[in-house]
Amino acid sequence: MSIAWRDAMSRALYGPGGFFVAGAGPADHFRTSVHASPAFTSALLRLISEVDSTLGHPPRFDVVDVGAGRGELLRAIHQAVGGAVGVSARLSPDEPSSVAARPSLAERVRFTAVEYAHRPENLPEEINWTAEIPAGITGVLLATEWLDNVPLDVAVHTEDGWRYLLVDPDSGAETLGEPVSSADLDWLTNWWPSPANRPSTDGDPNPGATWSDATTESESGFGAARPAQGSSLTARSRPGCPETPHSDHRAEIGRLRDEAWANAVGKISRGLAVAVDYGHLRDARPVDGTLTGYRGGRQVPPVPDGSSDVTAHVAMDSVASAGAAVARCAYSLVLQRDALRALGADGGRPSLSLAGTDPVGYVRALAAASAVAELTDPAGLGGHLWLRQPVGIPLGPAVAR
Repeated sequence: MSIAWRDAMSRALYGPGGFFVAGAGPADHFRTSVHASPAFTSALLRLISEVDSTLGHPPRFDVVDVGAGRGELLRAIHQAVGGAVGVSARLSPDEPSSVAARPSLAERVRFTAVEYAHRPENLPEEINWTAEIPAGITGVLLATEWLDNVPLDVAVHTEDGWRYLLVDPDSGAETLGEPVSSADLDWLTNWWPSPANRPSTDGDPNPGATWSDATTESESGFGAARPAQGSSLTARSRPGCPETPHSDHRAEIGRLRDEAWANAVGKISRGLAVAVDYGHLRDARPVDGTLTGYRGGRQVPPVPDGSSDVTAHVAMDSVASAGAAVARCAYSLVLQRDALRALGADGGRPSLSLAGTDPVGYVRALAAASAVAELTDPAGLGGHLWLRQPVGIPLGPAVAR
């Protein structure tokens, strides 16, 4: 029986026995920035520290990870905070001596993992585990490769206009459904132009800029990262399955992702929301879409039977606009390689002179540079986009760079 893609994804990923609920977790199936290198954690810790400073070192500082997997990122940040911050942070010399010592970030931070799976064993007790994003966040909300797994509908553009695609959860075979709803048609009109209305481009857009108008519109080896630039292995091209019903254009409707991000931003009282994901912008949407699957470190057909990850790239500009409308603040959207370099992870090779004076240190530095290089590779993880949405704080260096 064929059903809407969003229902099929929801069951396959988050239903009883779903891909993200059962088993050992996504780390066994694909590689993300969180798993690639400690440099990713170090960069986020620096960002967290800068937001803490911008907020004036509040008595409670929240770090919330949405789509936490098995808590890998918060485990790493928790450990880094404990190791990088002393028992107390003294006031600077120009502050009044009568003011008591300021508690360290380690004393004030509160960690919350948001995930549908059961709480993992041996997770530090300082990390709270919940299925819903908490309200009243003061601090940083992180969403690393969360939005790409928010279920969505898929449509094709036919002679009669946009129509939904339905999917058989057991085989992945698709059939043509009803015309899209008025809400989804509005989204498609604004964010995913049909072929006749698509602007011509000379190449992919460069997202390395800050948006100041906040309210306007292959196969990989085991452990490889999910690709940042789109998959050729889609429902339309995979061998052994029926082709998509005839159409000259396919779209993944991101309206539900916009709503999910807007809801997450709305949970923040003051602070910063950060989404790290692979995606695309309006003027360069993929004609055939990006829907694909991952299992056991390999890219597989997107069959929503619960045995594999089912994912599609994110319409990042649409998501950004939805969040900015809630926050009423400008947002920043840059490539991961630029975001990480601005936070001190540049991947530069150590000087050869170090090999002569400190061979062990040279090898260690070289290994660290190689790990950062994976995070900043534009053909892989470095091609991911960082969306940073401040709430109640300035879009300053700690947020915009």
